[in-house]
Amino acid sequence: MLKRLYRIFAKKDGMAAIEFALLAPVLLFMFLGGIELTDALICKQKVTGMAAAAADLIAQETQVSNAGMSDVFSAVNSIVYPYPTTGLRIVITSLVDDGHGNGTVQWSDAQNAAPRSVNSTVAVPSGVITSGGTVILAEVTYPYTSQIAHFLTGTTDMTTSFYARPRRSVSIARVP
Repeated sequence: MLKRLYRIFAKKDGMAAIEFALLAPVLLFMFLGGIELTDALICKQKVTGMAAAAADLIAQETQVSNAGMSDVFSAVNSIVYPYPTTGLRIVITSLVDDGHGNGTVQWSDAQNAAPRSVNSTVAVPSGVITSGGTVILAEVTYPYTSQIAHFLTGTTDMTTSFYARPRRSVSIARVP
């Protein structure tokens, strides 16, 4: 009996094929996982860039009209290329200091989402809004769907927000 076991374990025929069969799925999983992780990180970077660009474009103005807001939304939508813009939600809000470290909504506009209610309160991180000052808040939510593992993970919302202080005036007026 021991001789028979020894002969089975001593044979080396087909050992490389067995090792390949065991390692190939692991290597393939690591390769595709690396591609997917890189793609998700690039998309997250684009989402962060969209929020920064939206807040920055508004913060450069003294007043914003409907046409100007439409231009900002168009510019922000172009940043996400080559990813689809389906489901992309953008909310741009002007916040005024309420005296307690929070912001009160002065005006808000949105694309594919509901704008914030005027006079509602928004918690603002400490030091972002100065006493008596204003700040522009841009919030972007992008529904990221994996190109490789979409059947495993489904859609994941990538959300980010960005604050920018007005540059040319104390506050930015919203005109029709």
